[in-house]
Amino acid sequence: MGVIGLDKIKTLQQNPANIRNLCILAHVDHGKTTLADCLVANNGIISSRLAGKLRYLDSREDEQVRGITMKSSAISLHYSTGNQEYLLNLIDSPGHVDFSSEVSTAVRLCDGAIVVVDAVEGVCPQTQVVLRQAWLENIRPVLVINKMDRLIMELKLTALEAHTHLQKILEQVNAVTGTLFTSKVLEERAEKLKEEVNRDEDPSGDQVYDWSAGLEDADDSHLYFSPDQGNVVFASAIDGWGFSIQHFAHIYSQRMGIRTEVLLKTLWGDFYLNTKIQRIMKGAQTKGKKPLFVQLVLDNIWSLYDAVVIRRDKQKVEKVMTSLGIKVMTRDLRHSDPKVLLFAICNQWLPVSKAVLSMVCEKLPSPLEMAAEKVEKLMSVGTRRFDSLPERTQELKTAFLQCSSGINAPVIIFVSKMFAVDTKTLPQKRQRPLNQEEIAQRREVARQRHAEKLAAENLERVTRSGSALGEATMTSLPLKPEEEEEQKEVFIAFARIYSGTVKKGQRVFVLGPKYDPAQGLSLLPEGCSASDCIPEVPHLSCCTVENLYLLMGRELEELEEIPAGNVMGIGGLEDCVLKTATLSASPACSPFTPLNFEAAPIVRVAVEPKHPSEMPKLVSGMRLLNQADPCAEVLIQETGEHVLVTAGEVHLQRCLDDLRERFAKIEISVSKPIIPFRETVVRPPKVDMVNEELGKQHKVAVIHQVKEELSKGPSSDYHHVDPDGLVTLTTPNRLATVCVRAIPLPQEVTVLLERNSELIRALELMNSSLREGRAMDINLRTLEAIAELKDHLQSLLQGRKWRNAVERIWAFGPRRYGPNILLNSIKDYSRLSVWQCLEWRHSNDQVRAPASPLRVFDNSIISGFQLATLSGPMCEEPLMGVCFSVERWDVESVAFSQNPDTLKEDSVSPEALRDVGSHGNSVDATDPERKMDASSVDCYGPVSGQLIAAMKEACRHAFQAQPQRLMAAMYTCEIMATAEVLGRVYGVLGKREGRVLHEEMKEGTDMFIITAVLPVAESFGFADEIRKRTSGLASPQLVFSHWEVISSDPYWVPTTEEEYLHFGEKADSVNQALKYMNAVRRRKGLFVEEKIVEHAEKQRTLSKNK
Repeated sequence: MGVIGLDKIKTLQQNPANIRNLCILAHVDHGKTTLADCLVANNGIISSRLAGKLRYLDSREDEQVRGITMKSSAISLHYSTGNQEYLLNLIDSPGHVDFSSEVSTAVRLCDGAIVVVDAVEGVCPQTQVVLRQAWLENIRPVLVINKMDRLIMELKLTALEAHTHLQKILEQVNAVTGTLFTSKVLEERAEKLKEEVNRDEDPSGDQVYDWSAGLEDADDSHLYFSPDQGNVVFASAIDGWGFSIQHFAHIYSQRMGIRTEVLLKTLWGDFYLNTKIQRIMKGAQTKGKKPLFVQLVLDNIWSLYDAVVIRRDKQKVEKVMTSLGIKVMTRDLRHSDPKVLLFAICNQWLPVSKAVLSMVCEKLPSPLEMAAEKVEKLMSVGTRRFDSLPERTQELKTAFLQCSSGINAPVIIFVSKMFAVDTKTLPQKRQRPLNQEEIAQRREVARQRHAEKLAAENLERVTRSGSALGEATMTSLPLKPEEEEEQKEVFIAFARIYSGTVKKGQRVFVLGPKYDPAQGLSLLPEGCSASDCIPEVPHLSCCTVENLYLLMGRELEELEEIPAGNVMGIGGLEDCVLKTATLSASPACSPFTPLNFEAAPIVRVAVEPKHPSEMPKLVSGMRLLNQADPCAEVLIQETGEHVLVTAGEVHLQRCLDDLRERFAKIEISVSKPIIPFRETVVRPPKVDMVNEELGKQHKVAVIHQVKEELSKGPSSDYHHVDPDGLVTLTTPNRLATVCVRAIPLPQEVTVLLERNSELIRALELMNSSLREGRAMDINLRTLEAIAELKDHLQSLLQGRKWRNAVERIWAFGPRRYGPNILLNSIKDYSRLSVWQCLEWRHSNDQVRAPASPLRVFDNSIISGFQLATLSGPMCEEPLMGVCFSVERWDVESVAFSQNPDTLKEDSVSPEALRDVGSHGNSVDATDPERKMDASSVDCYGPVSGQLIAAMKEACRHAFQAQPQRLMAAMYTCEIMATAEVLGRVYGVLGKREGRVLHEEMKEGTDMFIITAVLPVAESFGFADEIRKRTSGLASPQLVFSHWEVISSDPYWVPTTEEEYLHFGEKADSVNQALKYMNAVRRRKGLFVEEKIVEHAEKQRTLSKNK
């Protein structure tokens, strides 16, 4: 384990005040792993010469090949400064957008973060993302501006220009932090105002409105990065140097006789040194003087690079080394690569590890300094507020804040991910060095074996018989080493202990994400523990901590116990924990809030084994992969396909490699990526495909064409389509009729519904609880959010056709929380509103709907709507942004004497039909027996089933009566490219249906930042192609952004004279929407309307026509 011993780390773990849990966050290729190498080398685990080349924390083979980090890796480091000794639990995280879920798992376990920014590229998209993740998890960041050598060697900036450039980078980083802070303050201000309004609603008193936003009073001085605050380090990790302002302040205070405090305030800023009077003055920029930072710091570094790397001036190098008091080995002085000599000098003069680690120890908080706000946020899951949790649960907040390792302190652990390791890497399997006693013992055993062998040989010589040989062989069999077990993957939990001391073999509770501590405490006996025989409690189980590990990068060290405040690995949880979990010795503990994943998994592929007999191995392998990757999802579709869902192309490749080589260990076949689409309707277009205005006559012709197409089917007797798009459909038994119209929702409403899907799901859960009469603890904050959503919808749905629409919402779909709406436009049919939980809040009595005969079949209409929105008519993809308005709904009564056979055939009881009618034959609400009988027969009978099918078909036909469009998933694409390859980047984007939103040039560099949108369907191979076309000078970052309507109509055919002239009779130019639609239909095995041979007549060549 290098220089530090395991016993030393065990001692340091006992003192949480000197523990720092931190992670390294940055954009891809900004130098996180190189910086981590320098910090690891400081502990003697690797050679300082290999720092940046070895990439010690990138232990996977594909990480080394690609040169990017793909997983979070932890290592414990020791650092001593003065008389203080610190234990640093460092986590290196990926910077690639595909692996941002790994960043979330790392950030949750930390109290602080090192944010690394490239000195040339500045703030990149992923830098903003990681800063936001750190902000959401309430962890304190410090800044390292890395790759400073690029300013000298690549951009050839002077020290003064570099100073200006560094100031701009700091402004960019602080701007991101400022935006996050402002949004938080404004949210708190809005909540405070709402509480004040609710508290004193007195219309008679004079109301004075406070126009201040609350930003004036809020203290944000500690949030921003500034070198004079000591939270910024300037570094070049590859060259081994880094410094903070404090380092140079101490050096120059001794040389110049100026107090350190004065230098700390003036080294960064608009100050200069007046050499005549030997005083520091303000206004360097206005007077055209060199700032102090340039004069005392940057000039020295620039001159060192000039002497060592650029000019290779040996005399000047020797002079510099003498003045700095540095001695360098002769082989470094004579080395052909000047960077070797530079590293040797800088590593002694300004060691980057010392600068970064001292900043971390001073500026980042210990586990004892955890904010109360962070604890409350961690324990408030979903719709529950911290103050609504049971009293015993709220008392655990003290245990978090004290971070006590005492006997009485409850054990609280959070597992952020499960990761797989080879059994050979476990400490139990590792060969350890032998002590003197063991060596002597083994020597004695070897002597005995040798004596037995000689005796056997002598016996064989004497007897010359086969039996003796058999005995000798038999005696030597047990001495052969046992065969090695088959290689197997073992799962280890990546976790942090927040309170108590966890011991090997200890029993703890595993709290699922839906576990309710109030329910758990009521069901469990007082004072019970995980080792007792406990009754069954929902979302609560028990497990044993089999092994405890200290995470040391590529190695693991076994421990017997680990106190509070440490990051660790736990073995033996693979059967109890899937991806994340909260472990506690107390059932009063609340499960932690789920991790914030920035990138949602969007890329799907179907996987199958090459040999069908290996299907069980594939199923087992995919289960292991699902557990090992925090972002990957494994699904089995209705078709029986095994589908793997990943965050991007690189992530997909890593998952498939893991499946082949580690988990399933079989050959697999992978389908082309399954691209998600959505189906929608739009308002009728006003212009045709050649931008000619559509006349009224043409519109009517199109409607008639649609009507003719719809009436071709065999069920035309049962449905009718009006010219304005109203579809009337009757069930096959002619007992029910529904009239449905499809209306496109405004784009803002669709976005709002999609963004609030979790809130709509909570709304549906509340409504179902109220309908069933179940008790449910409803959070007031959630009710306020639902009321805000309702008000927002009302403000967006304006106009005559949306009058009272929000109150008439029947359901959301698909799956009851999607971005489609079912609207109740039936005259004289009143039912419980979808917002009934808000009405329940204002009235203590149970909300009841007026009795209606149609109420029995209400769920059938909703079920039909859910089925219709789940798979649309174009290519069986979910609908999005469609409102279905039910304008008429009749359930008819039939004379039994006229048609008894039909009734018998349809199995509908006369009582049910008598009770359900549209014209006065309503259910008698005063007779509960008859009402119960009617509902029990009808809501599950054939009428109900046919009504579901009729509603589904009505919705599909109403959808087809409107102009249909496909919606494609879109990536936001950020590309950094130099000016000379800009044209090629545009060429690749244009070829793949991309659209450039804007481009800007980074000041002080020749780099352009291009922001574009690109369909997910066209993104596969995009990164490789753009790198090939630009010779690696451009690198894209793809993040899922939104859904966008494809403007072209997939069913379009030329109808006007202008369109015939422009497109020809066949209109055989590529229709992008039709291409996508047919591809999806072909993949799903649906009918695809396409002509294989369009013109079968003989083709003639030009030469024969002459």
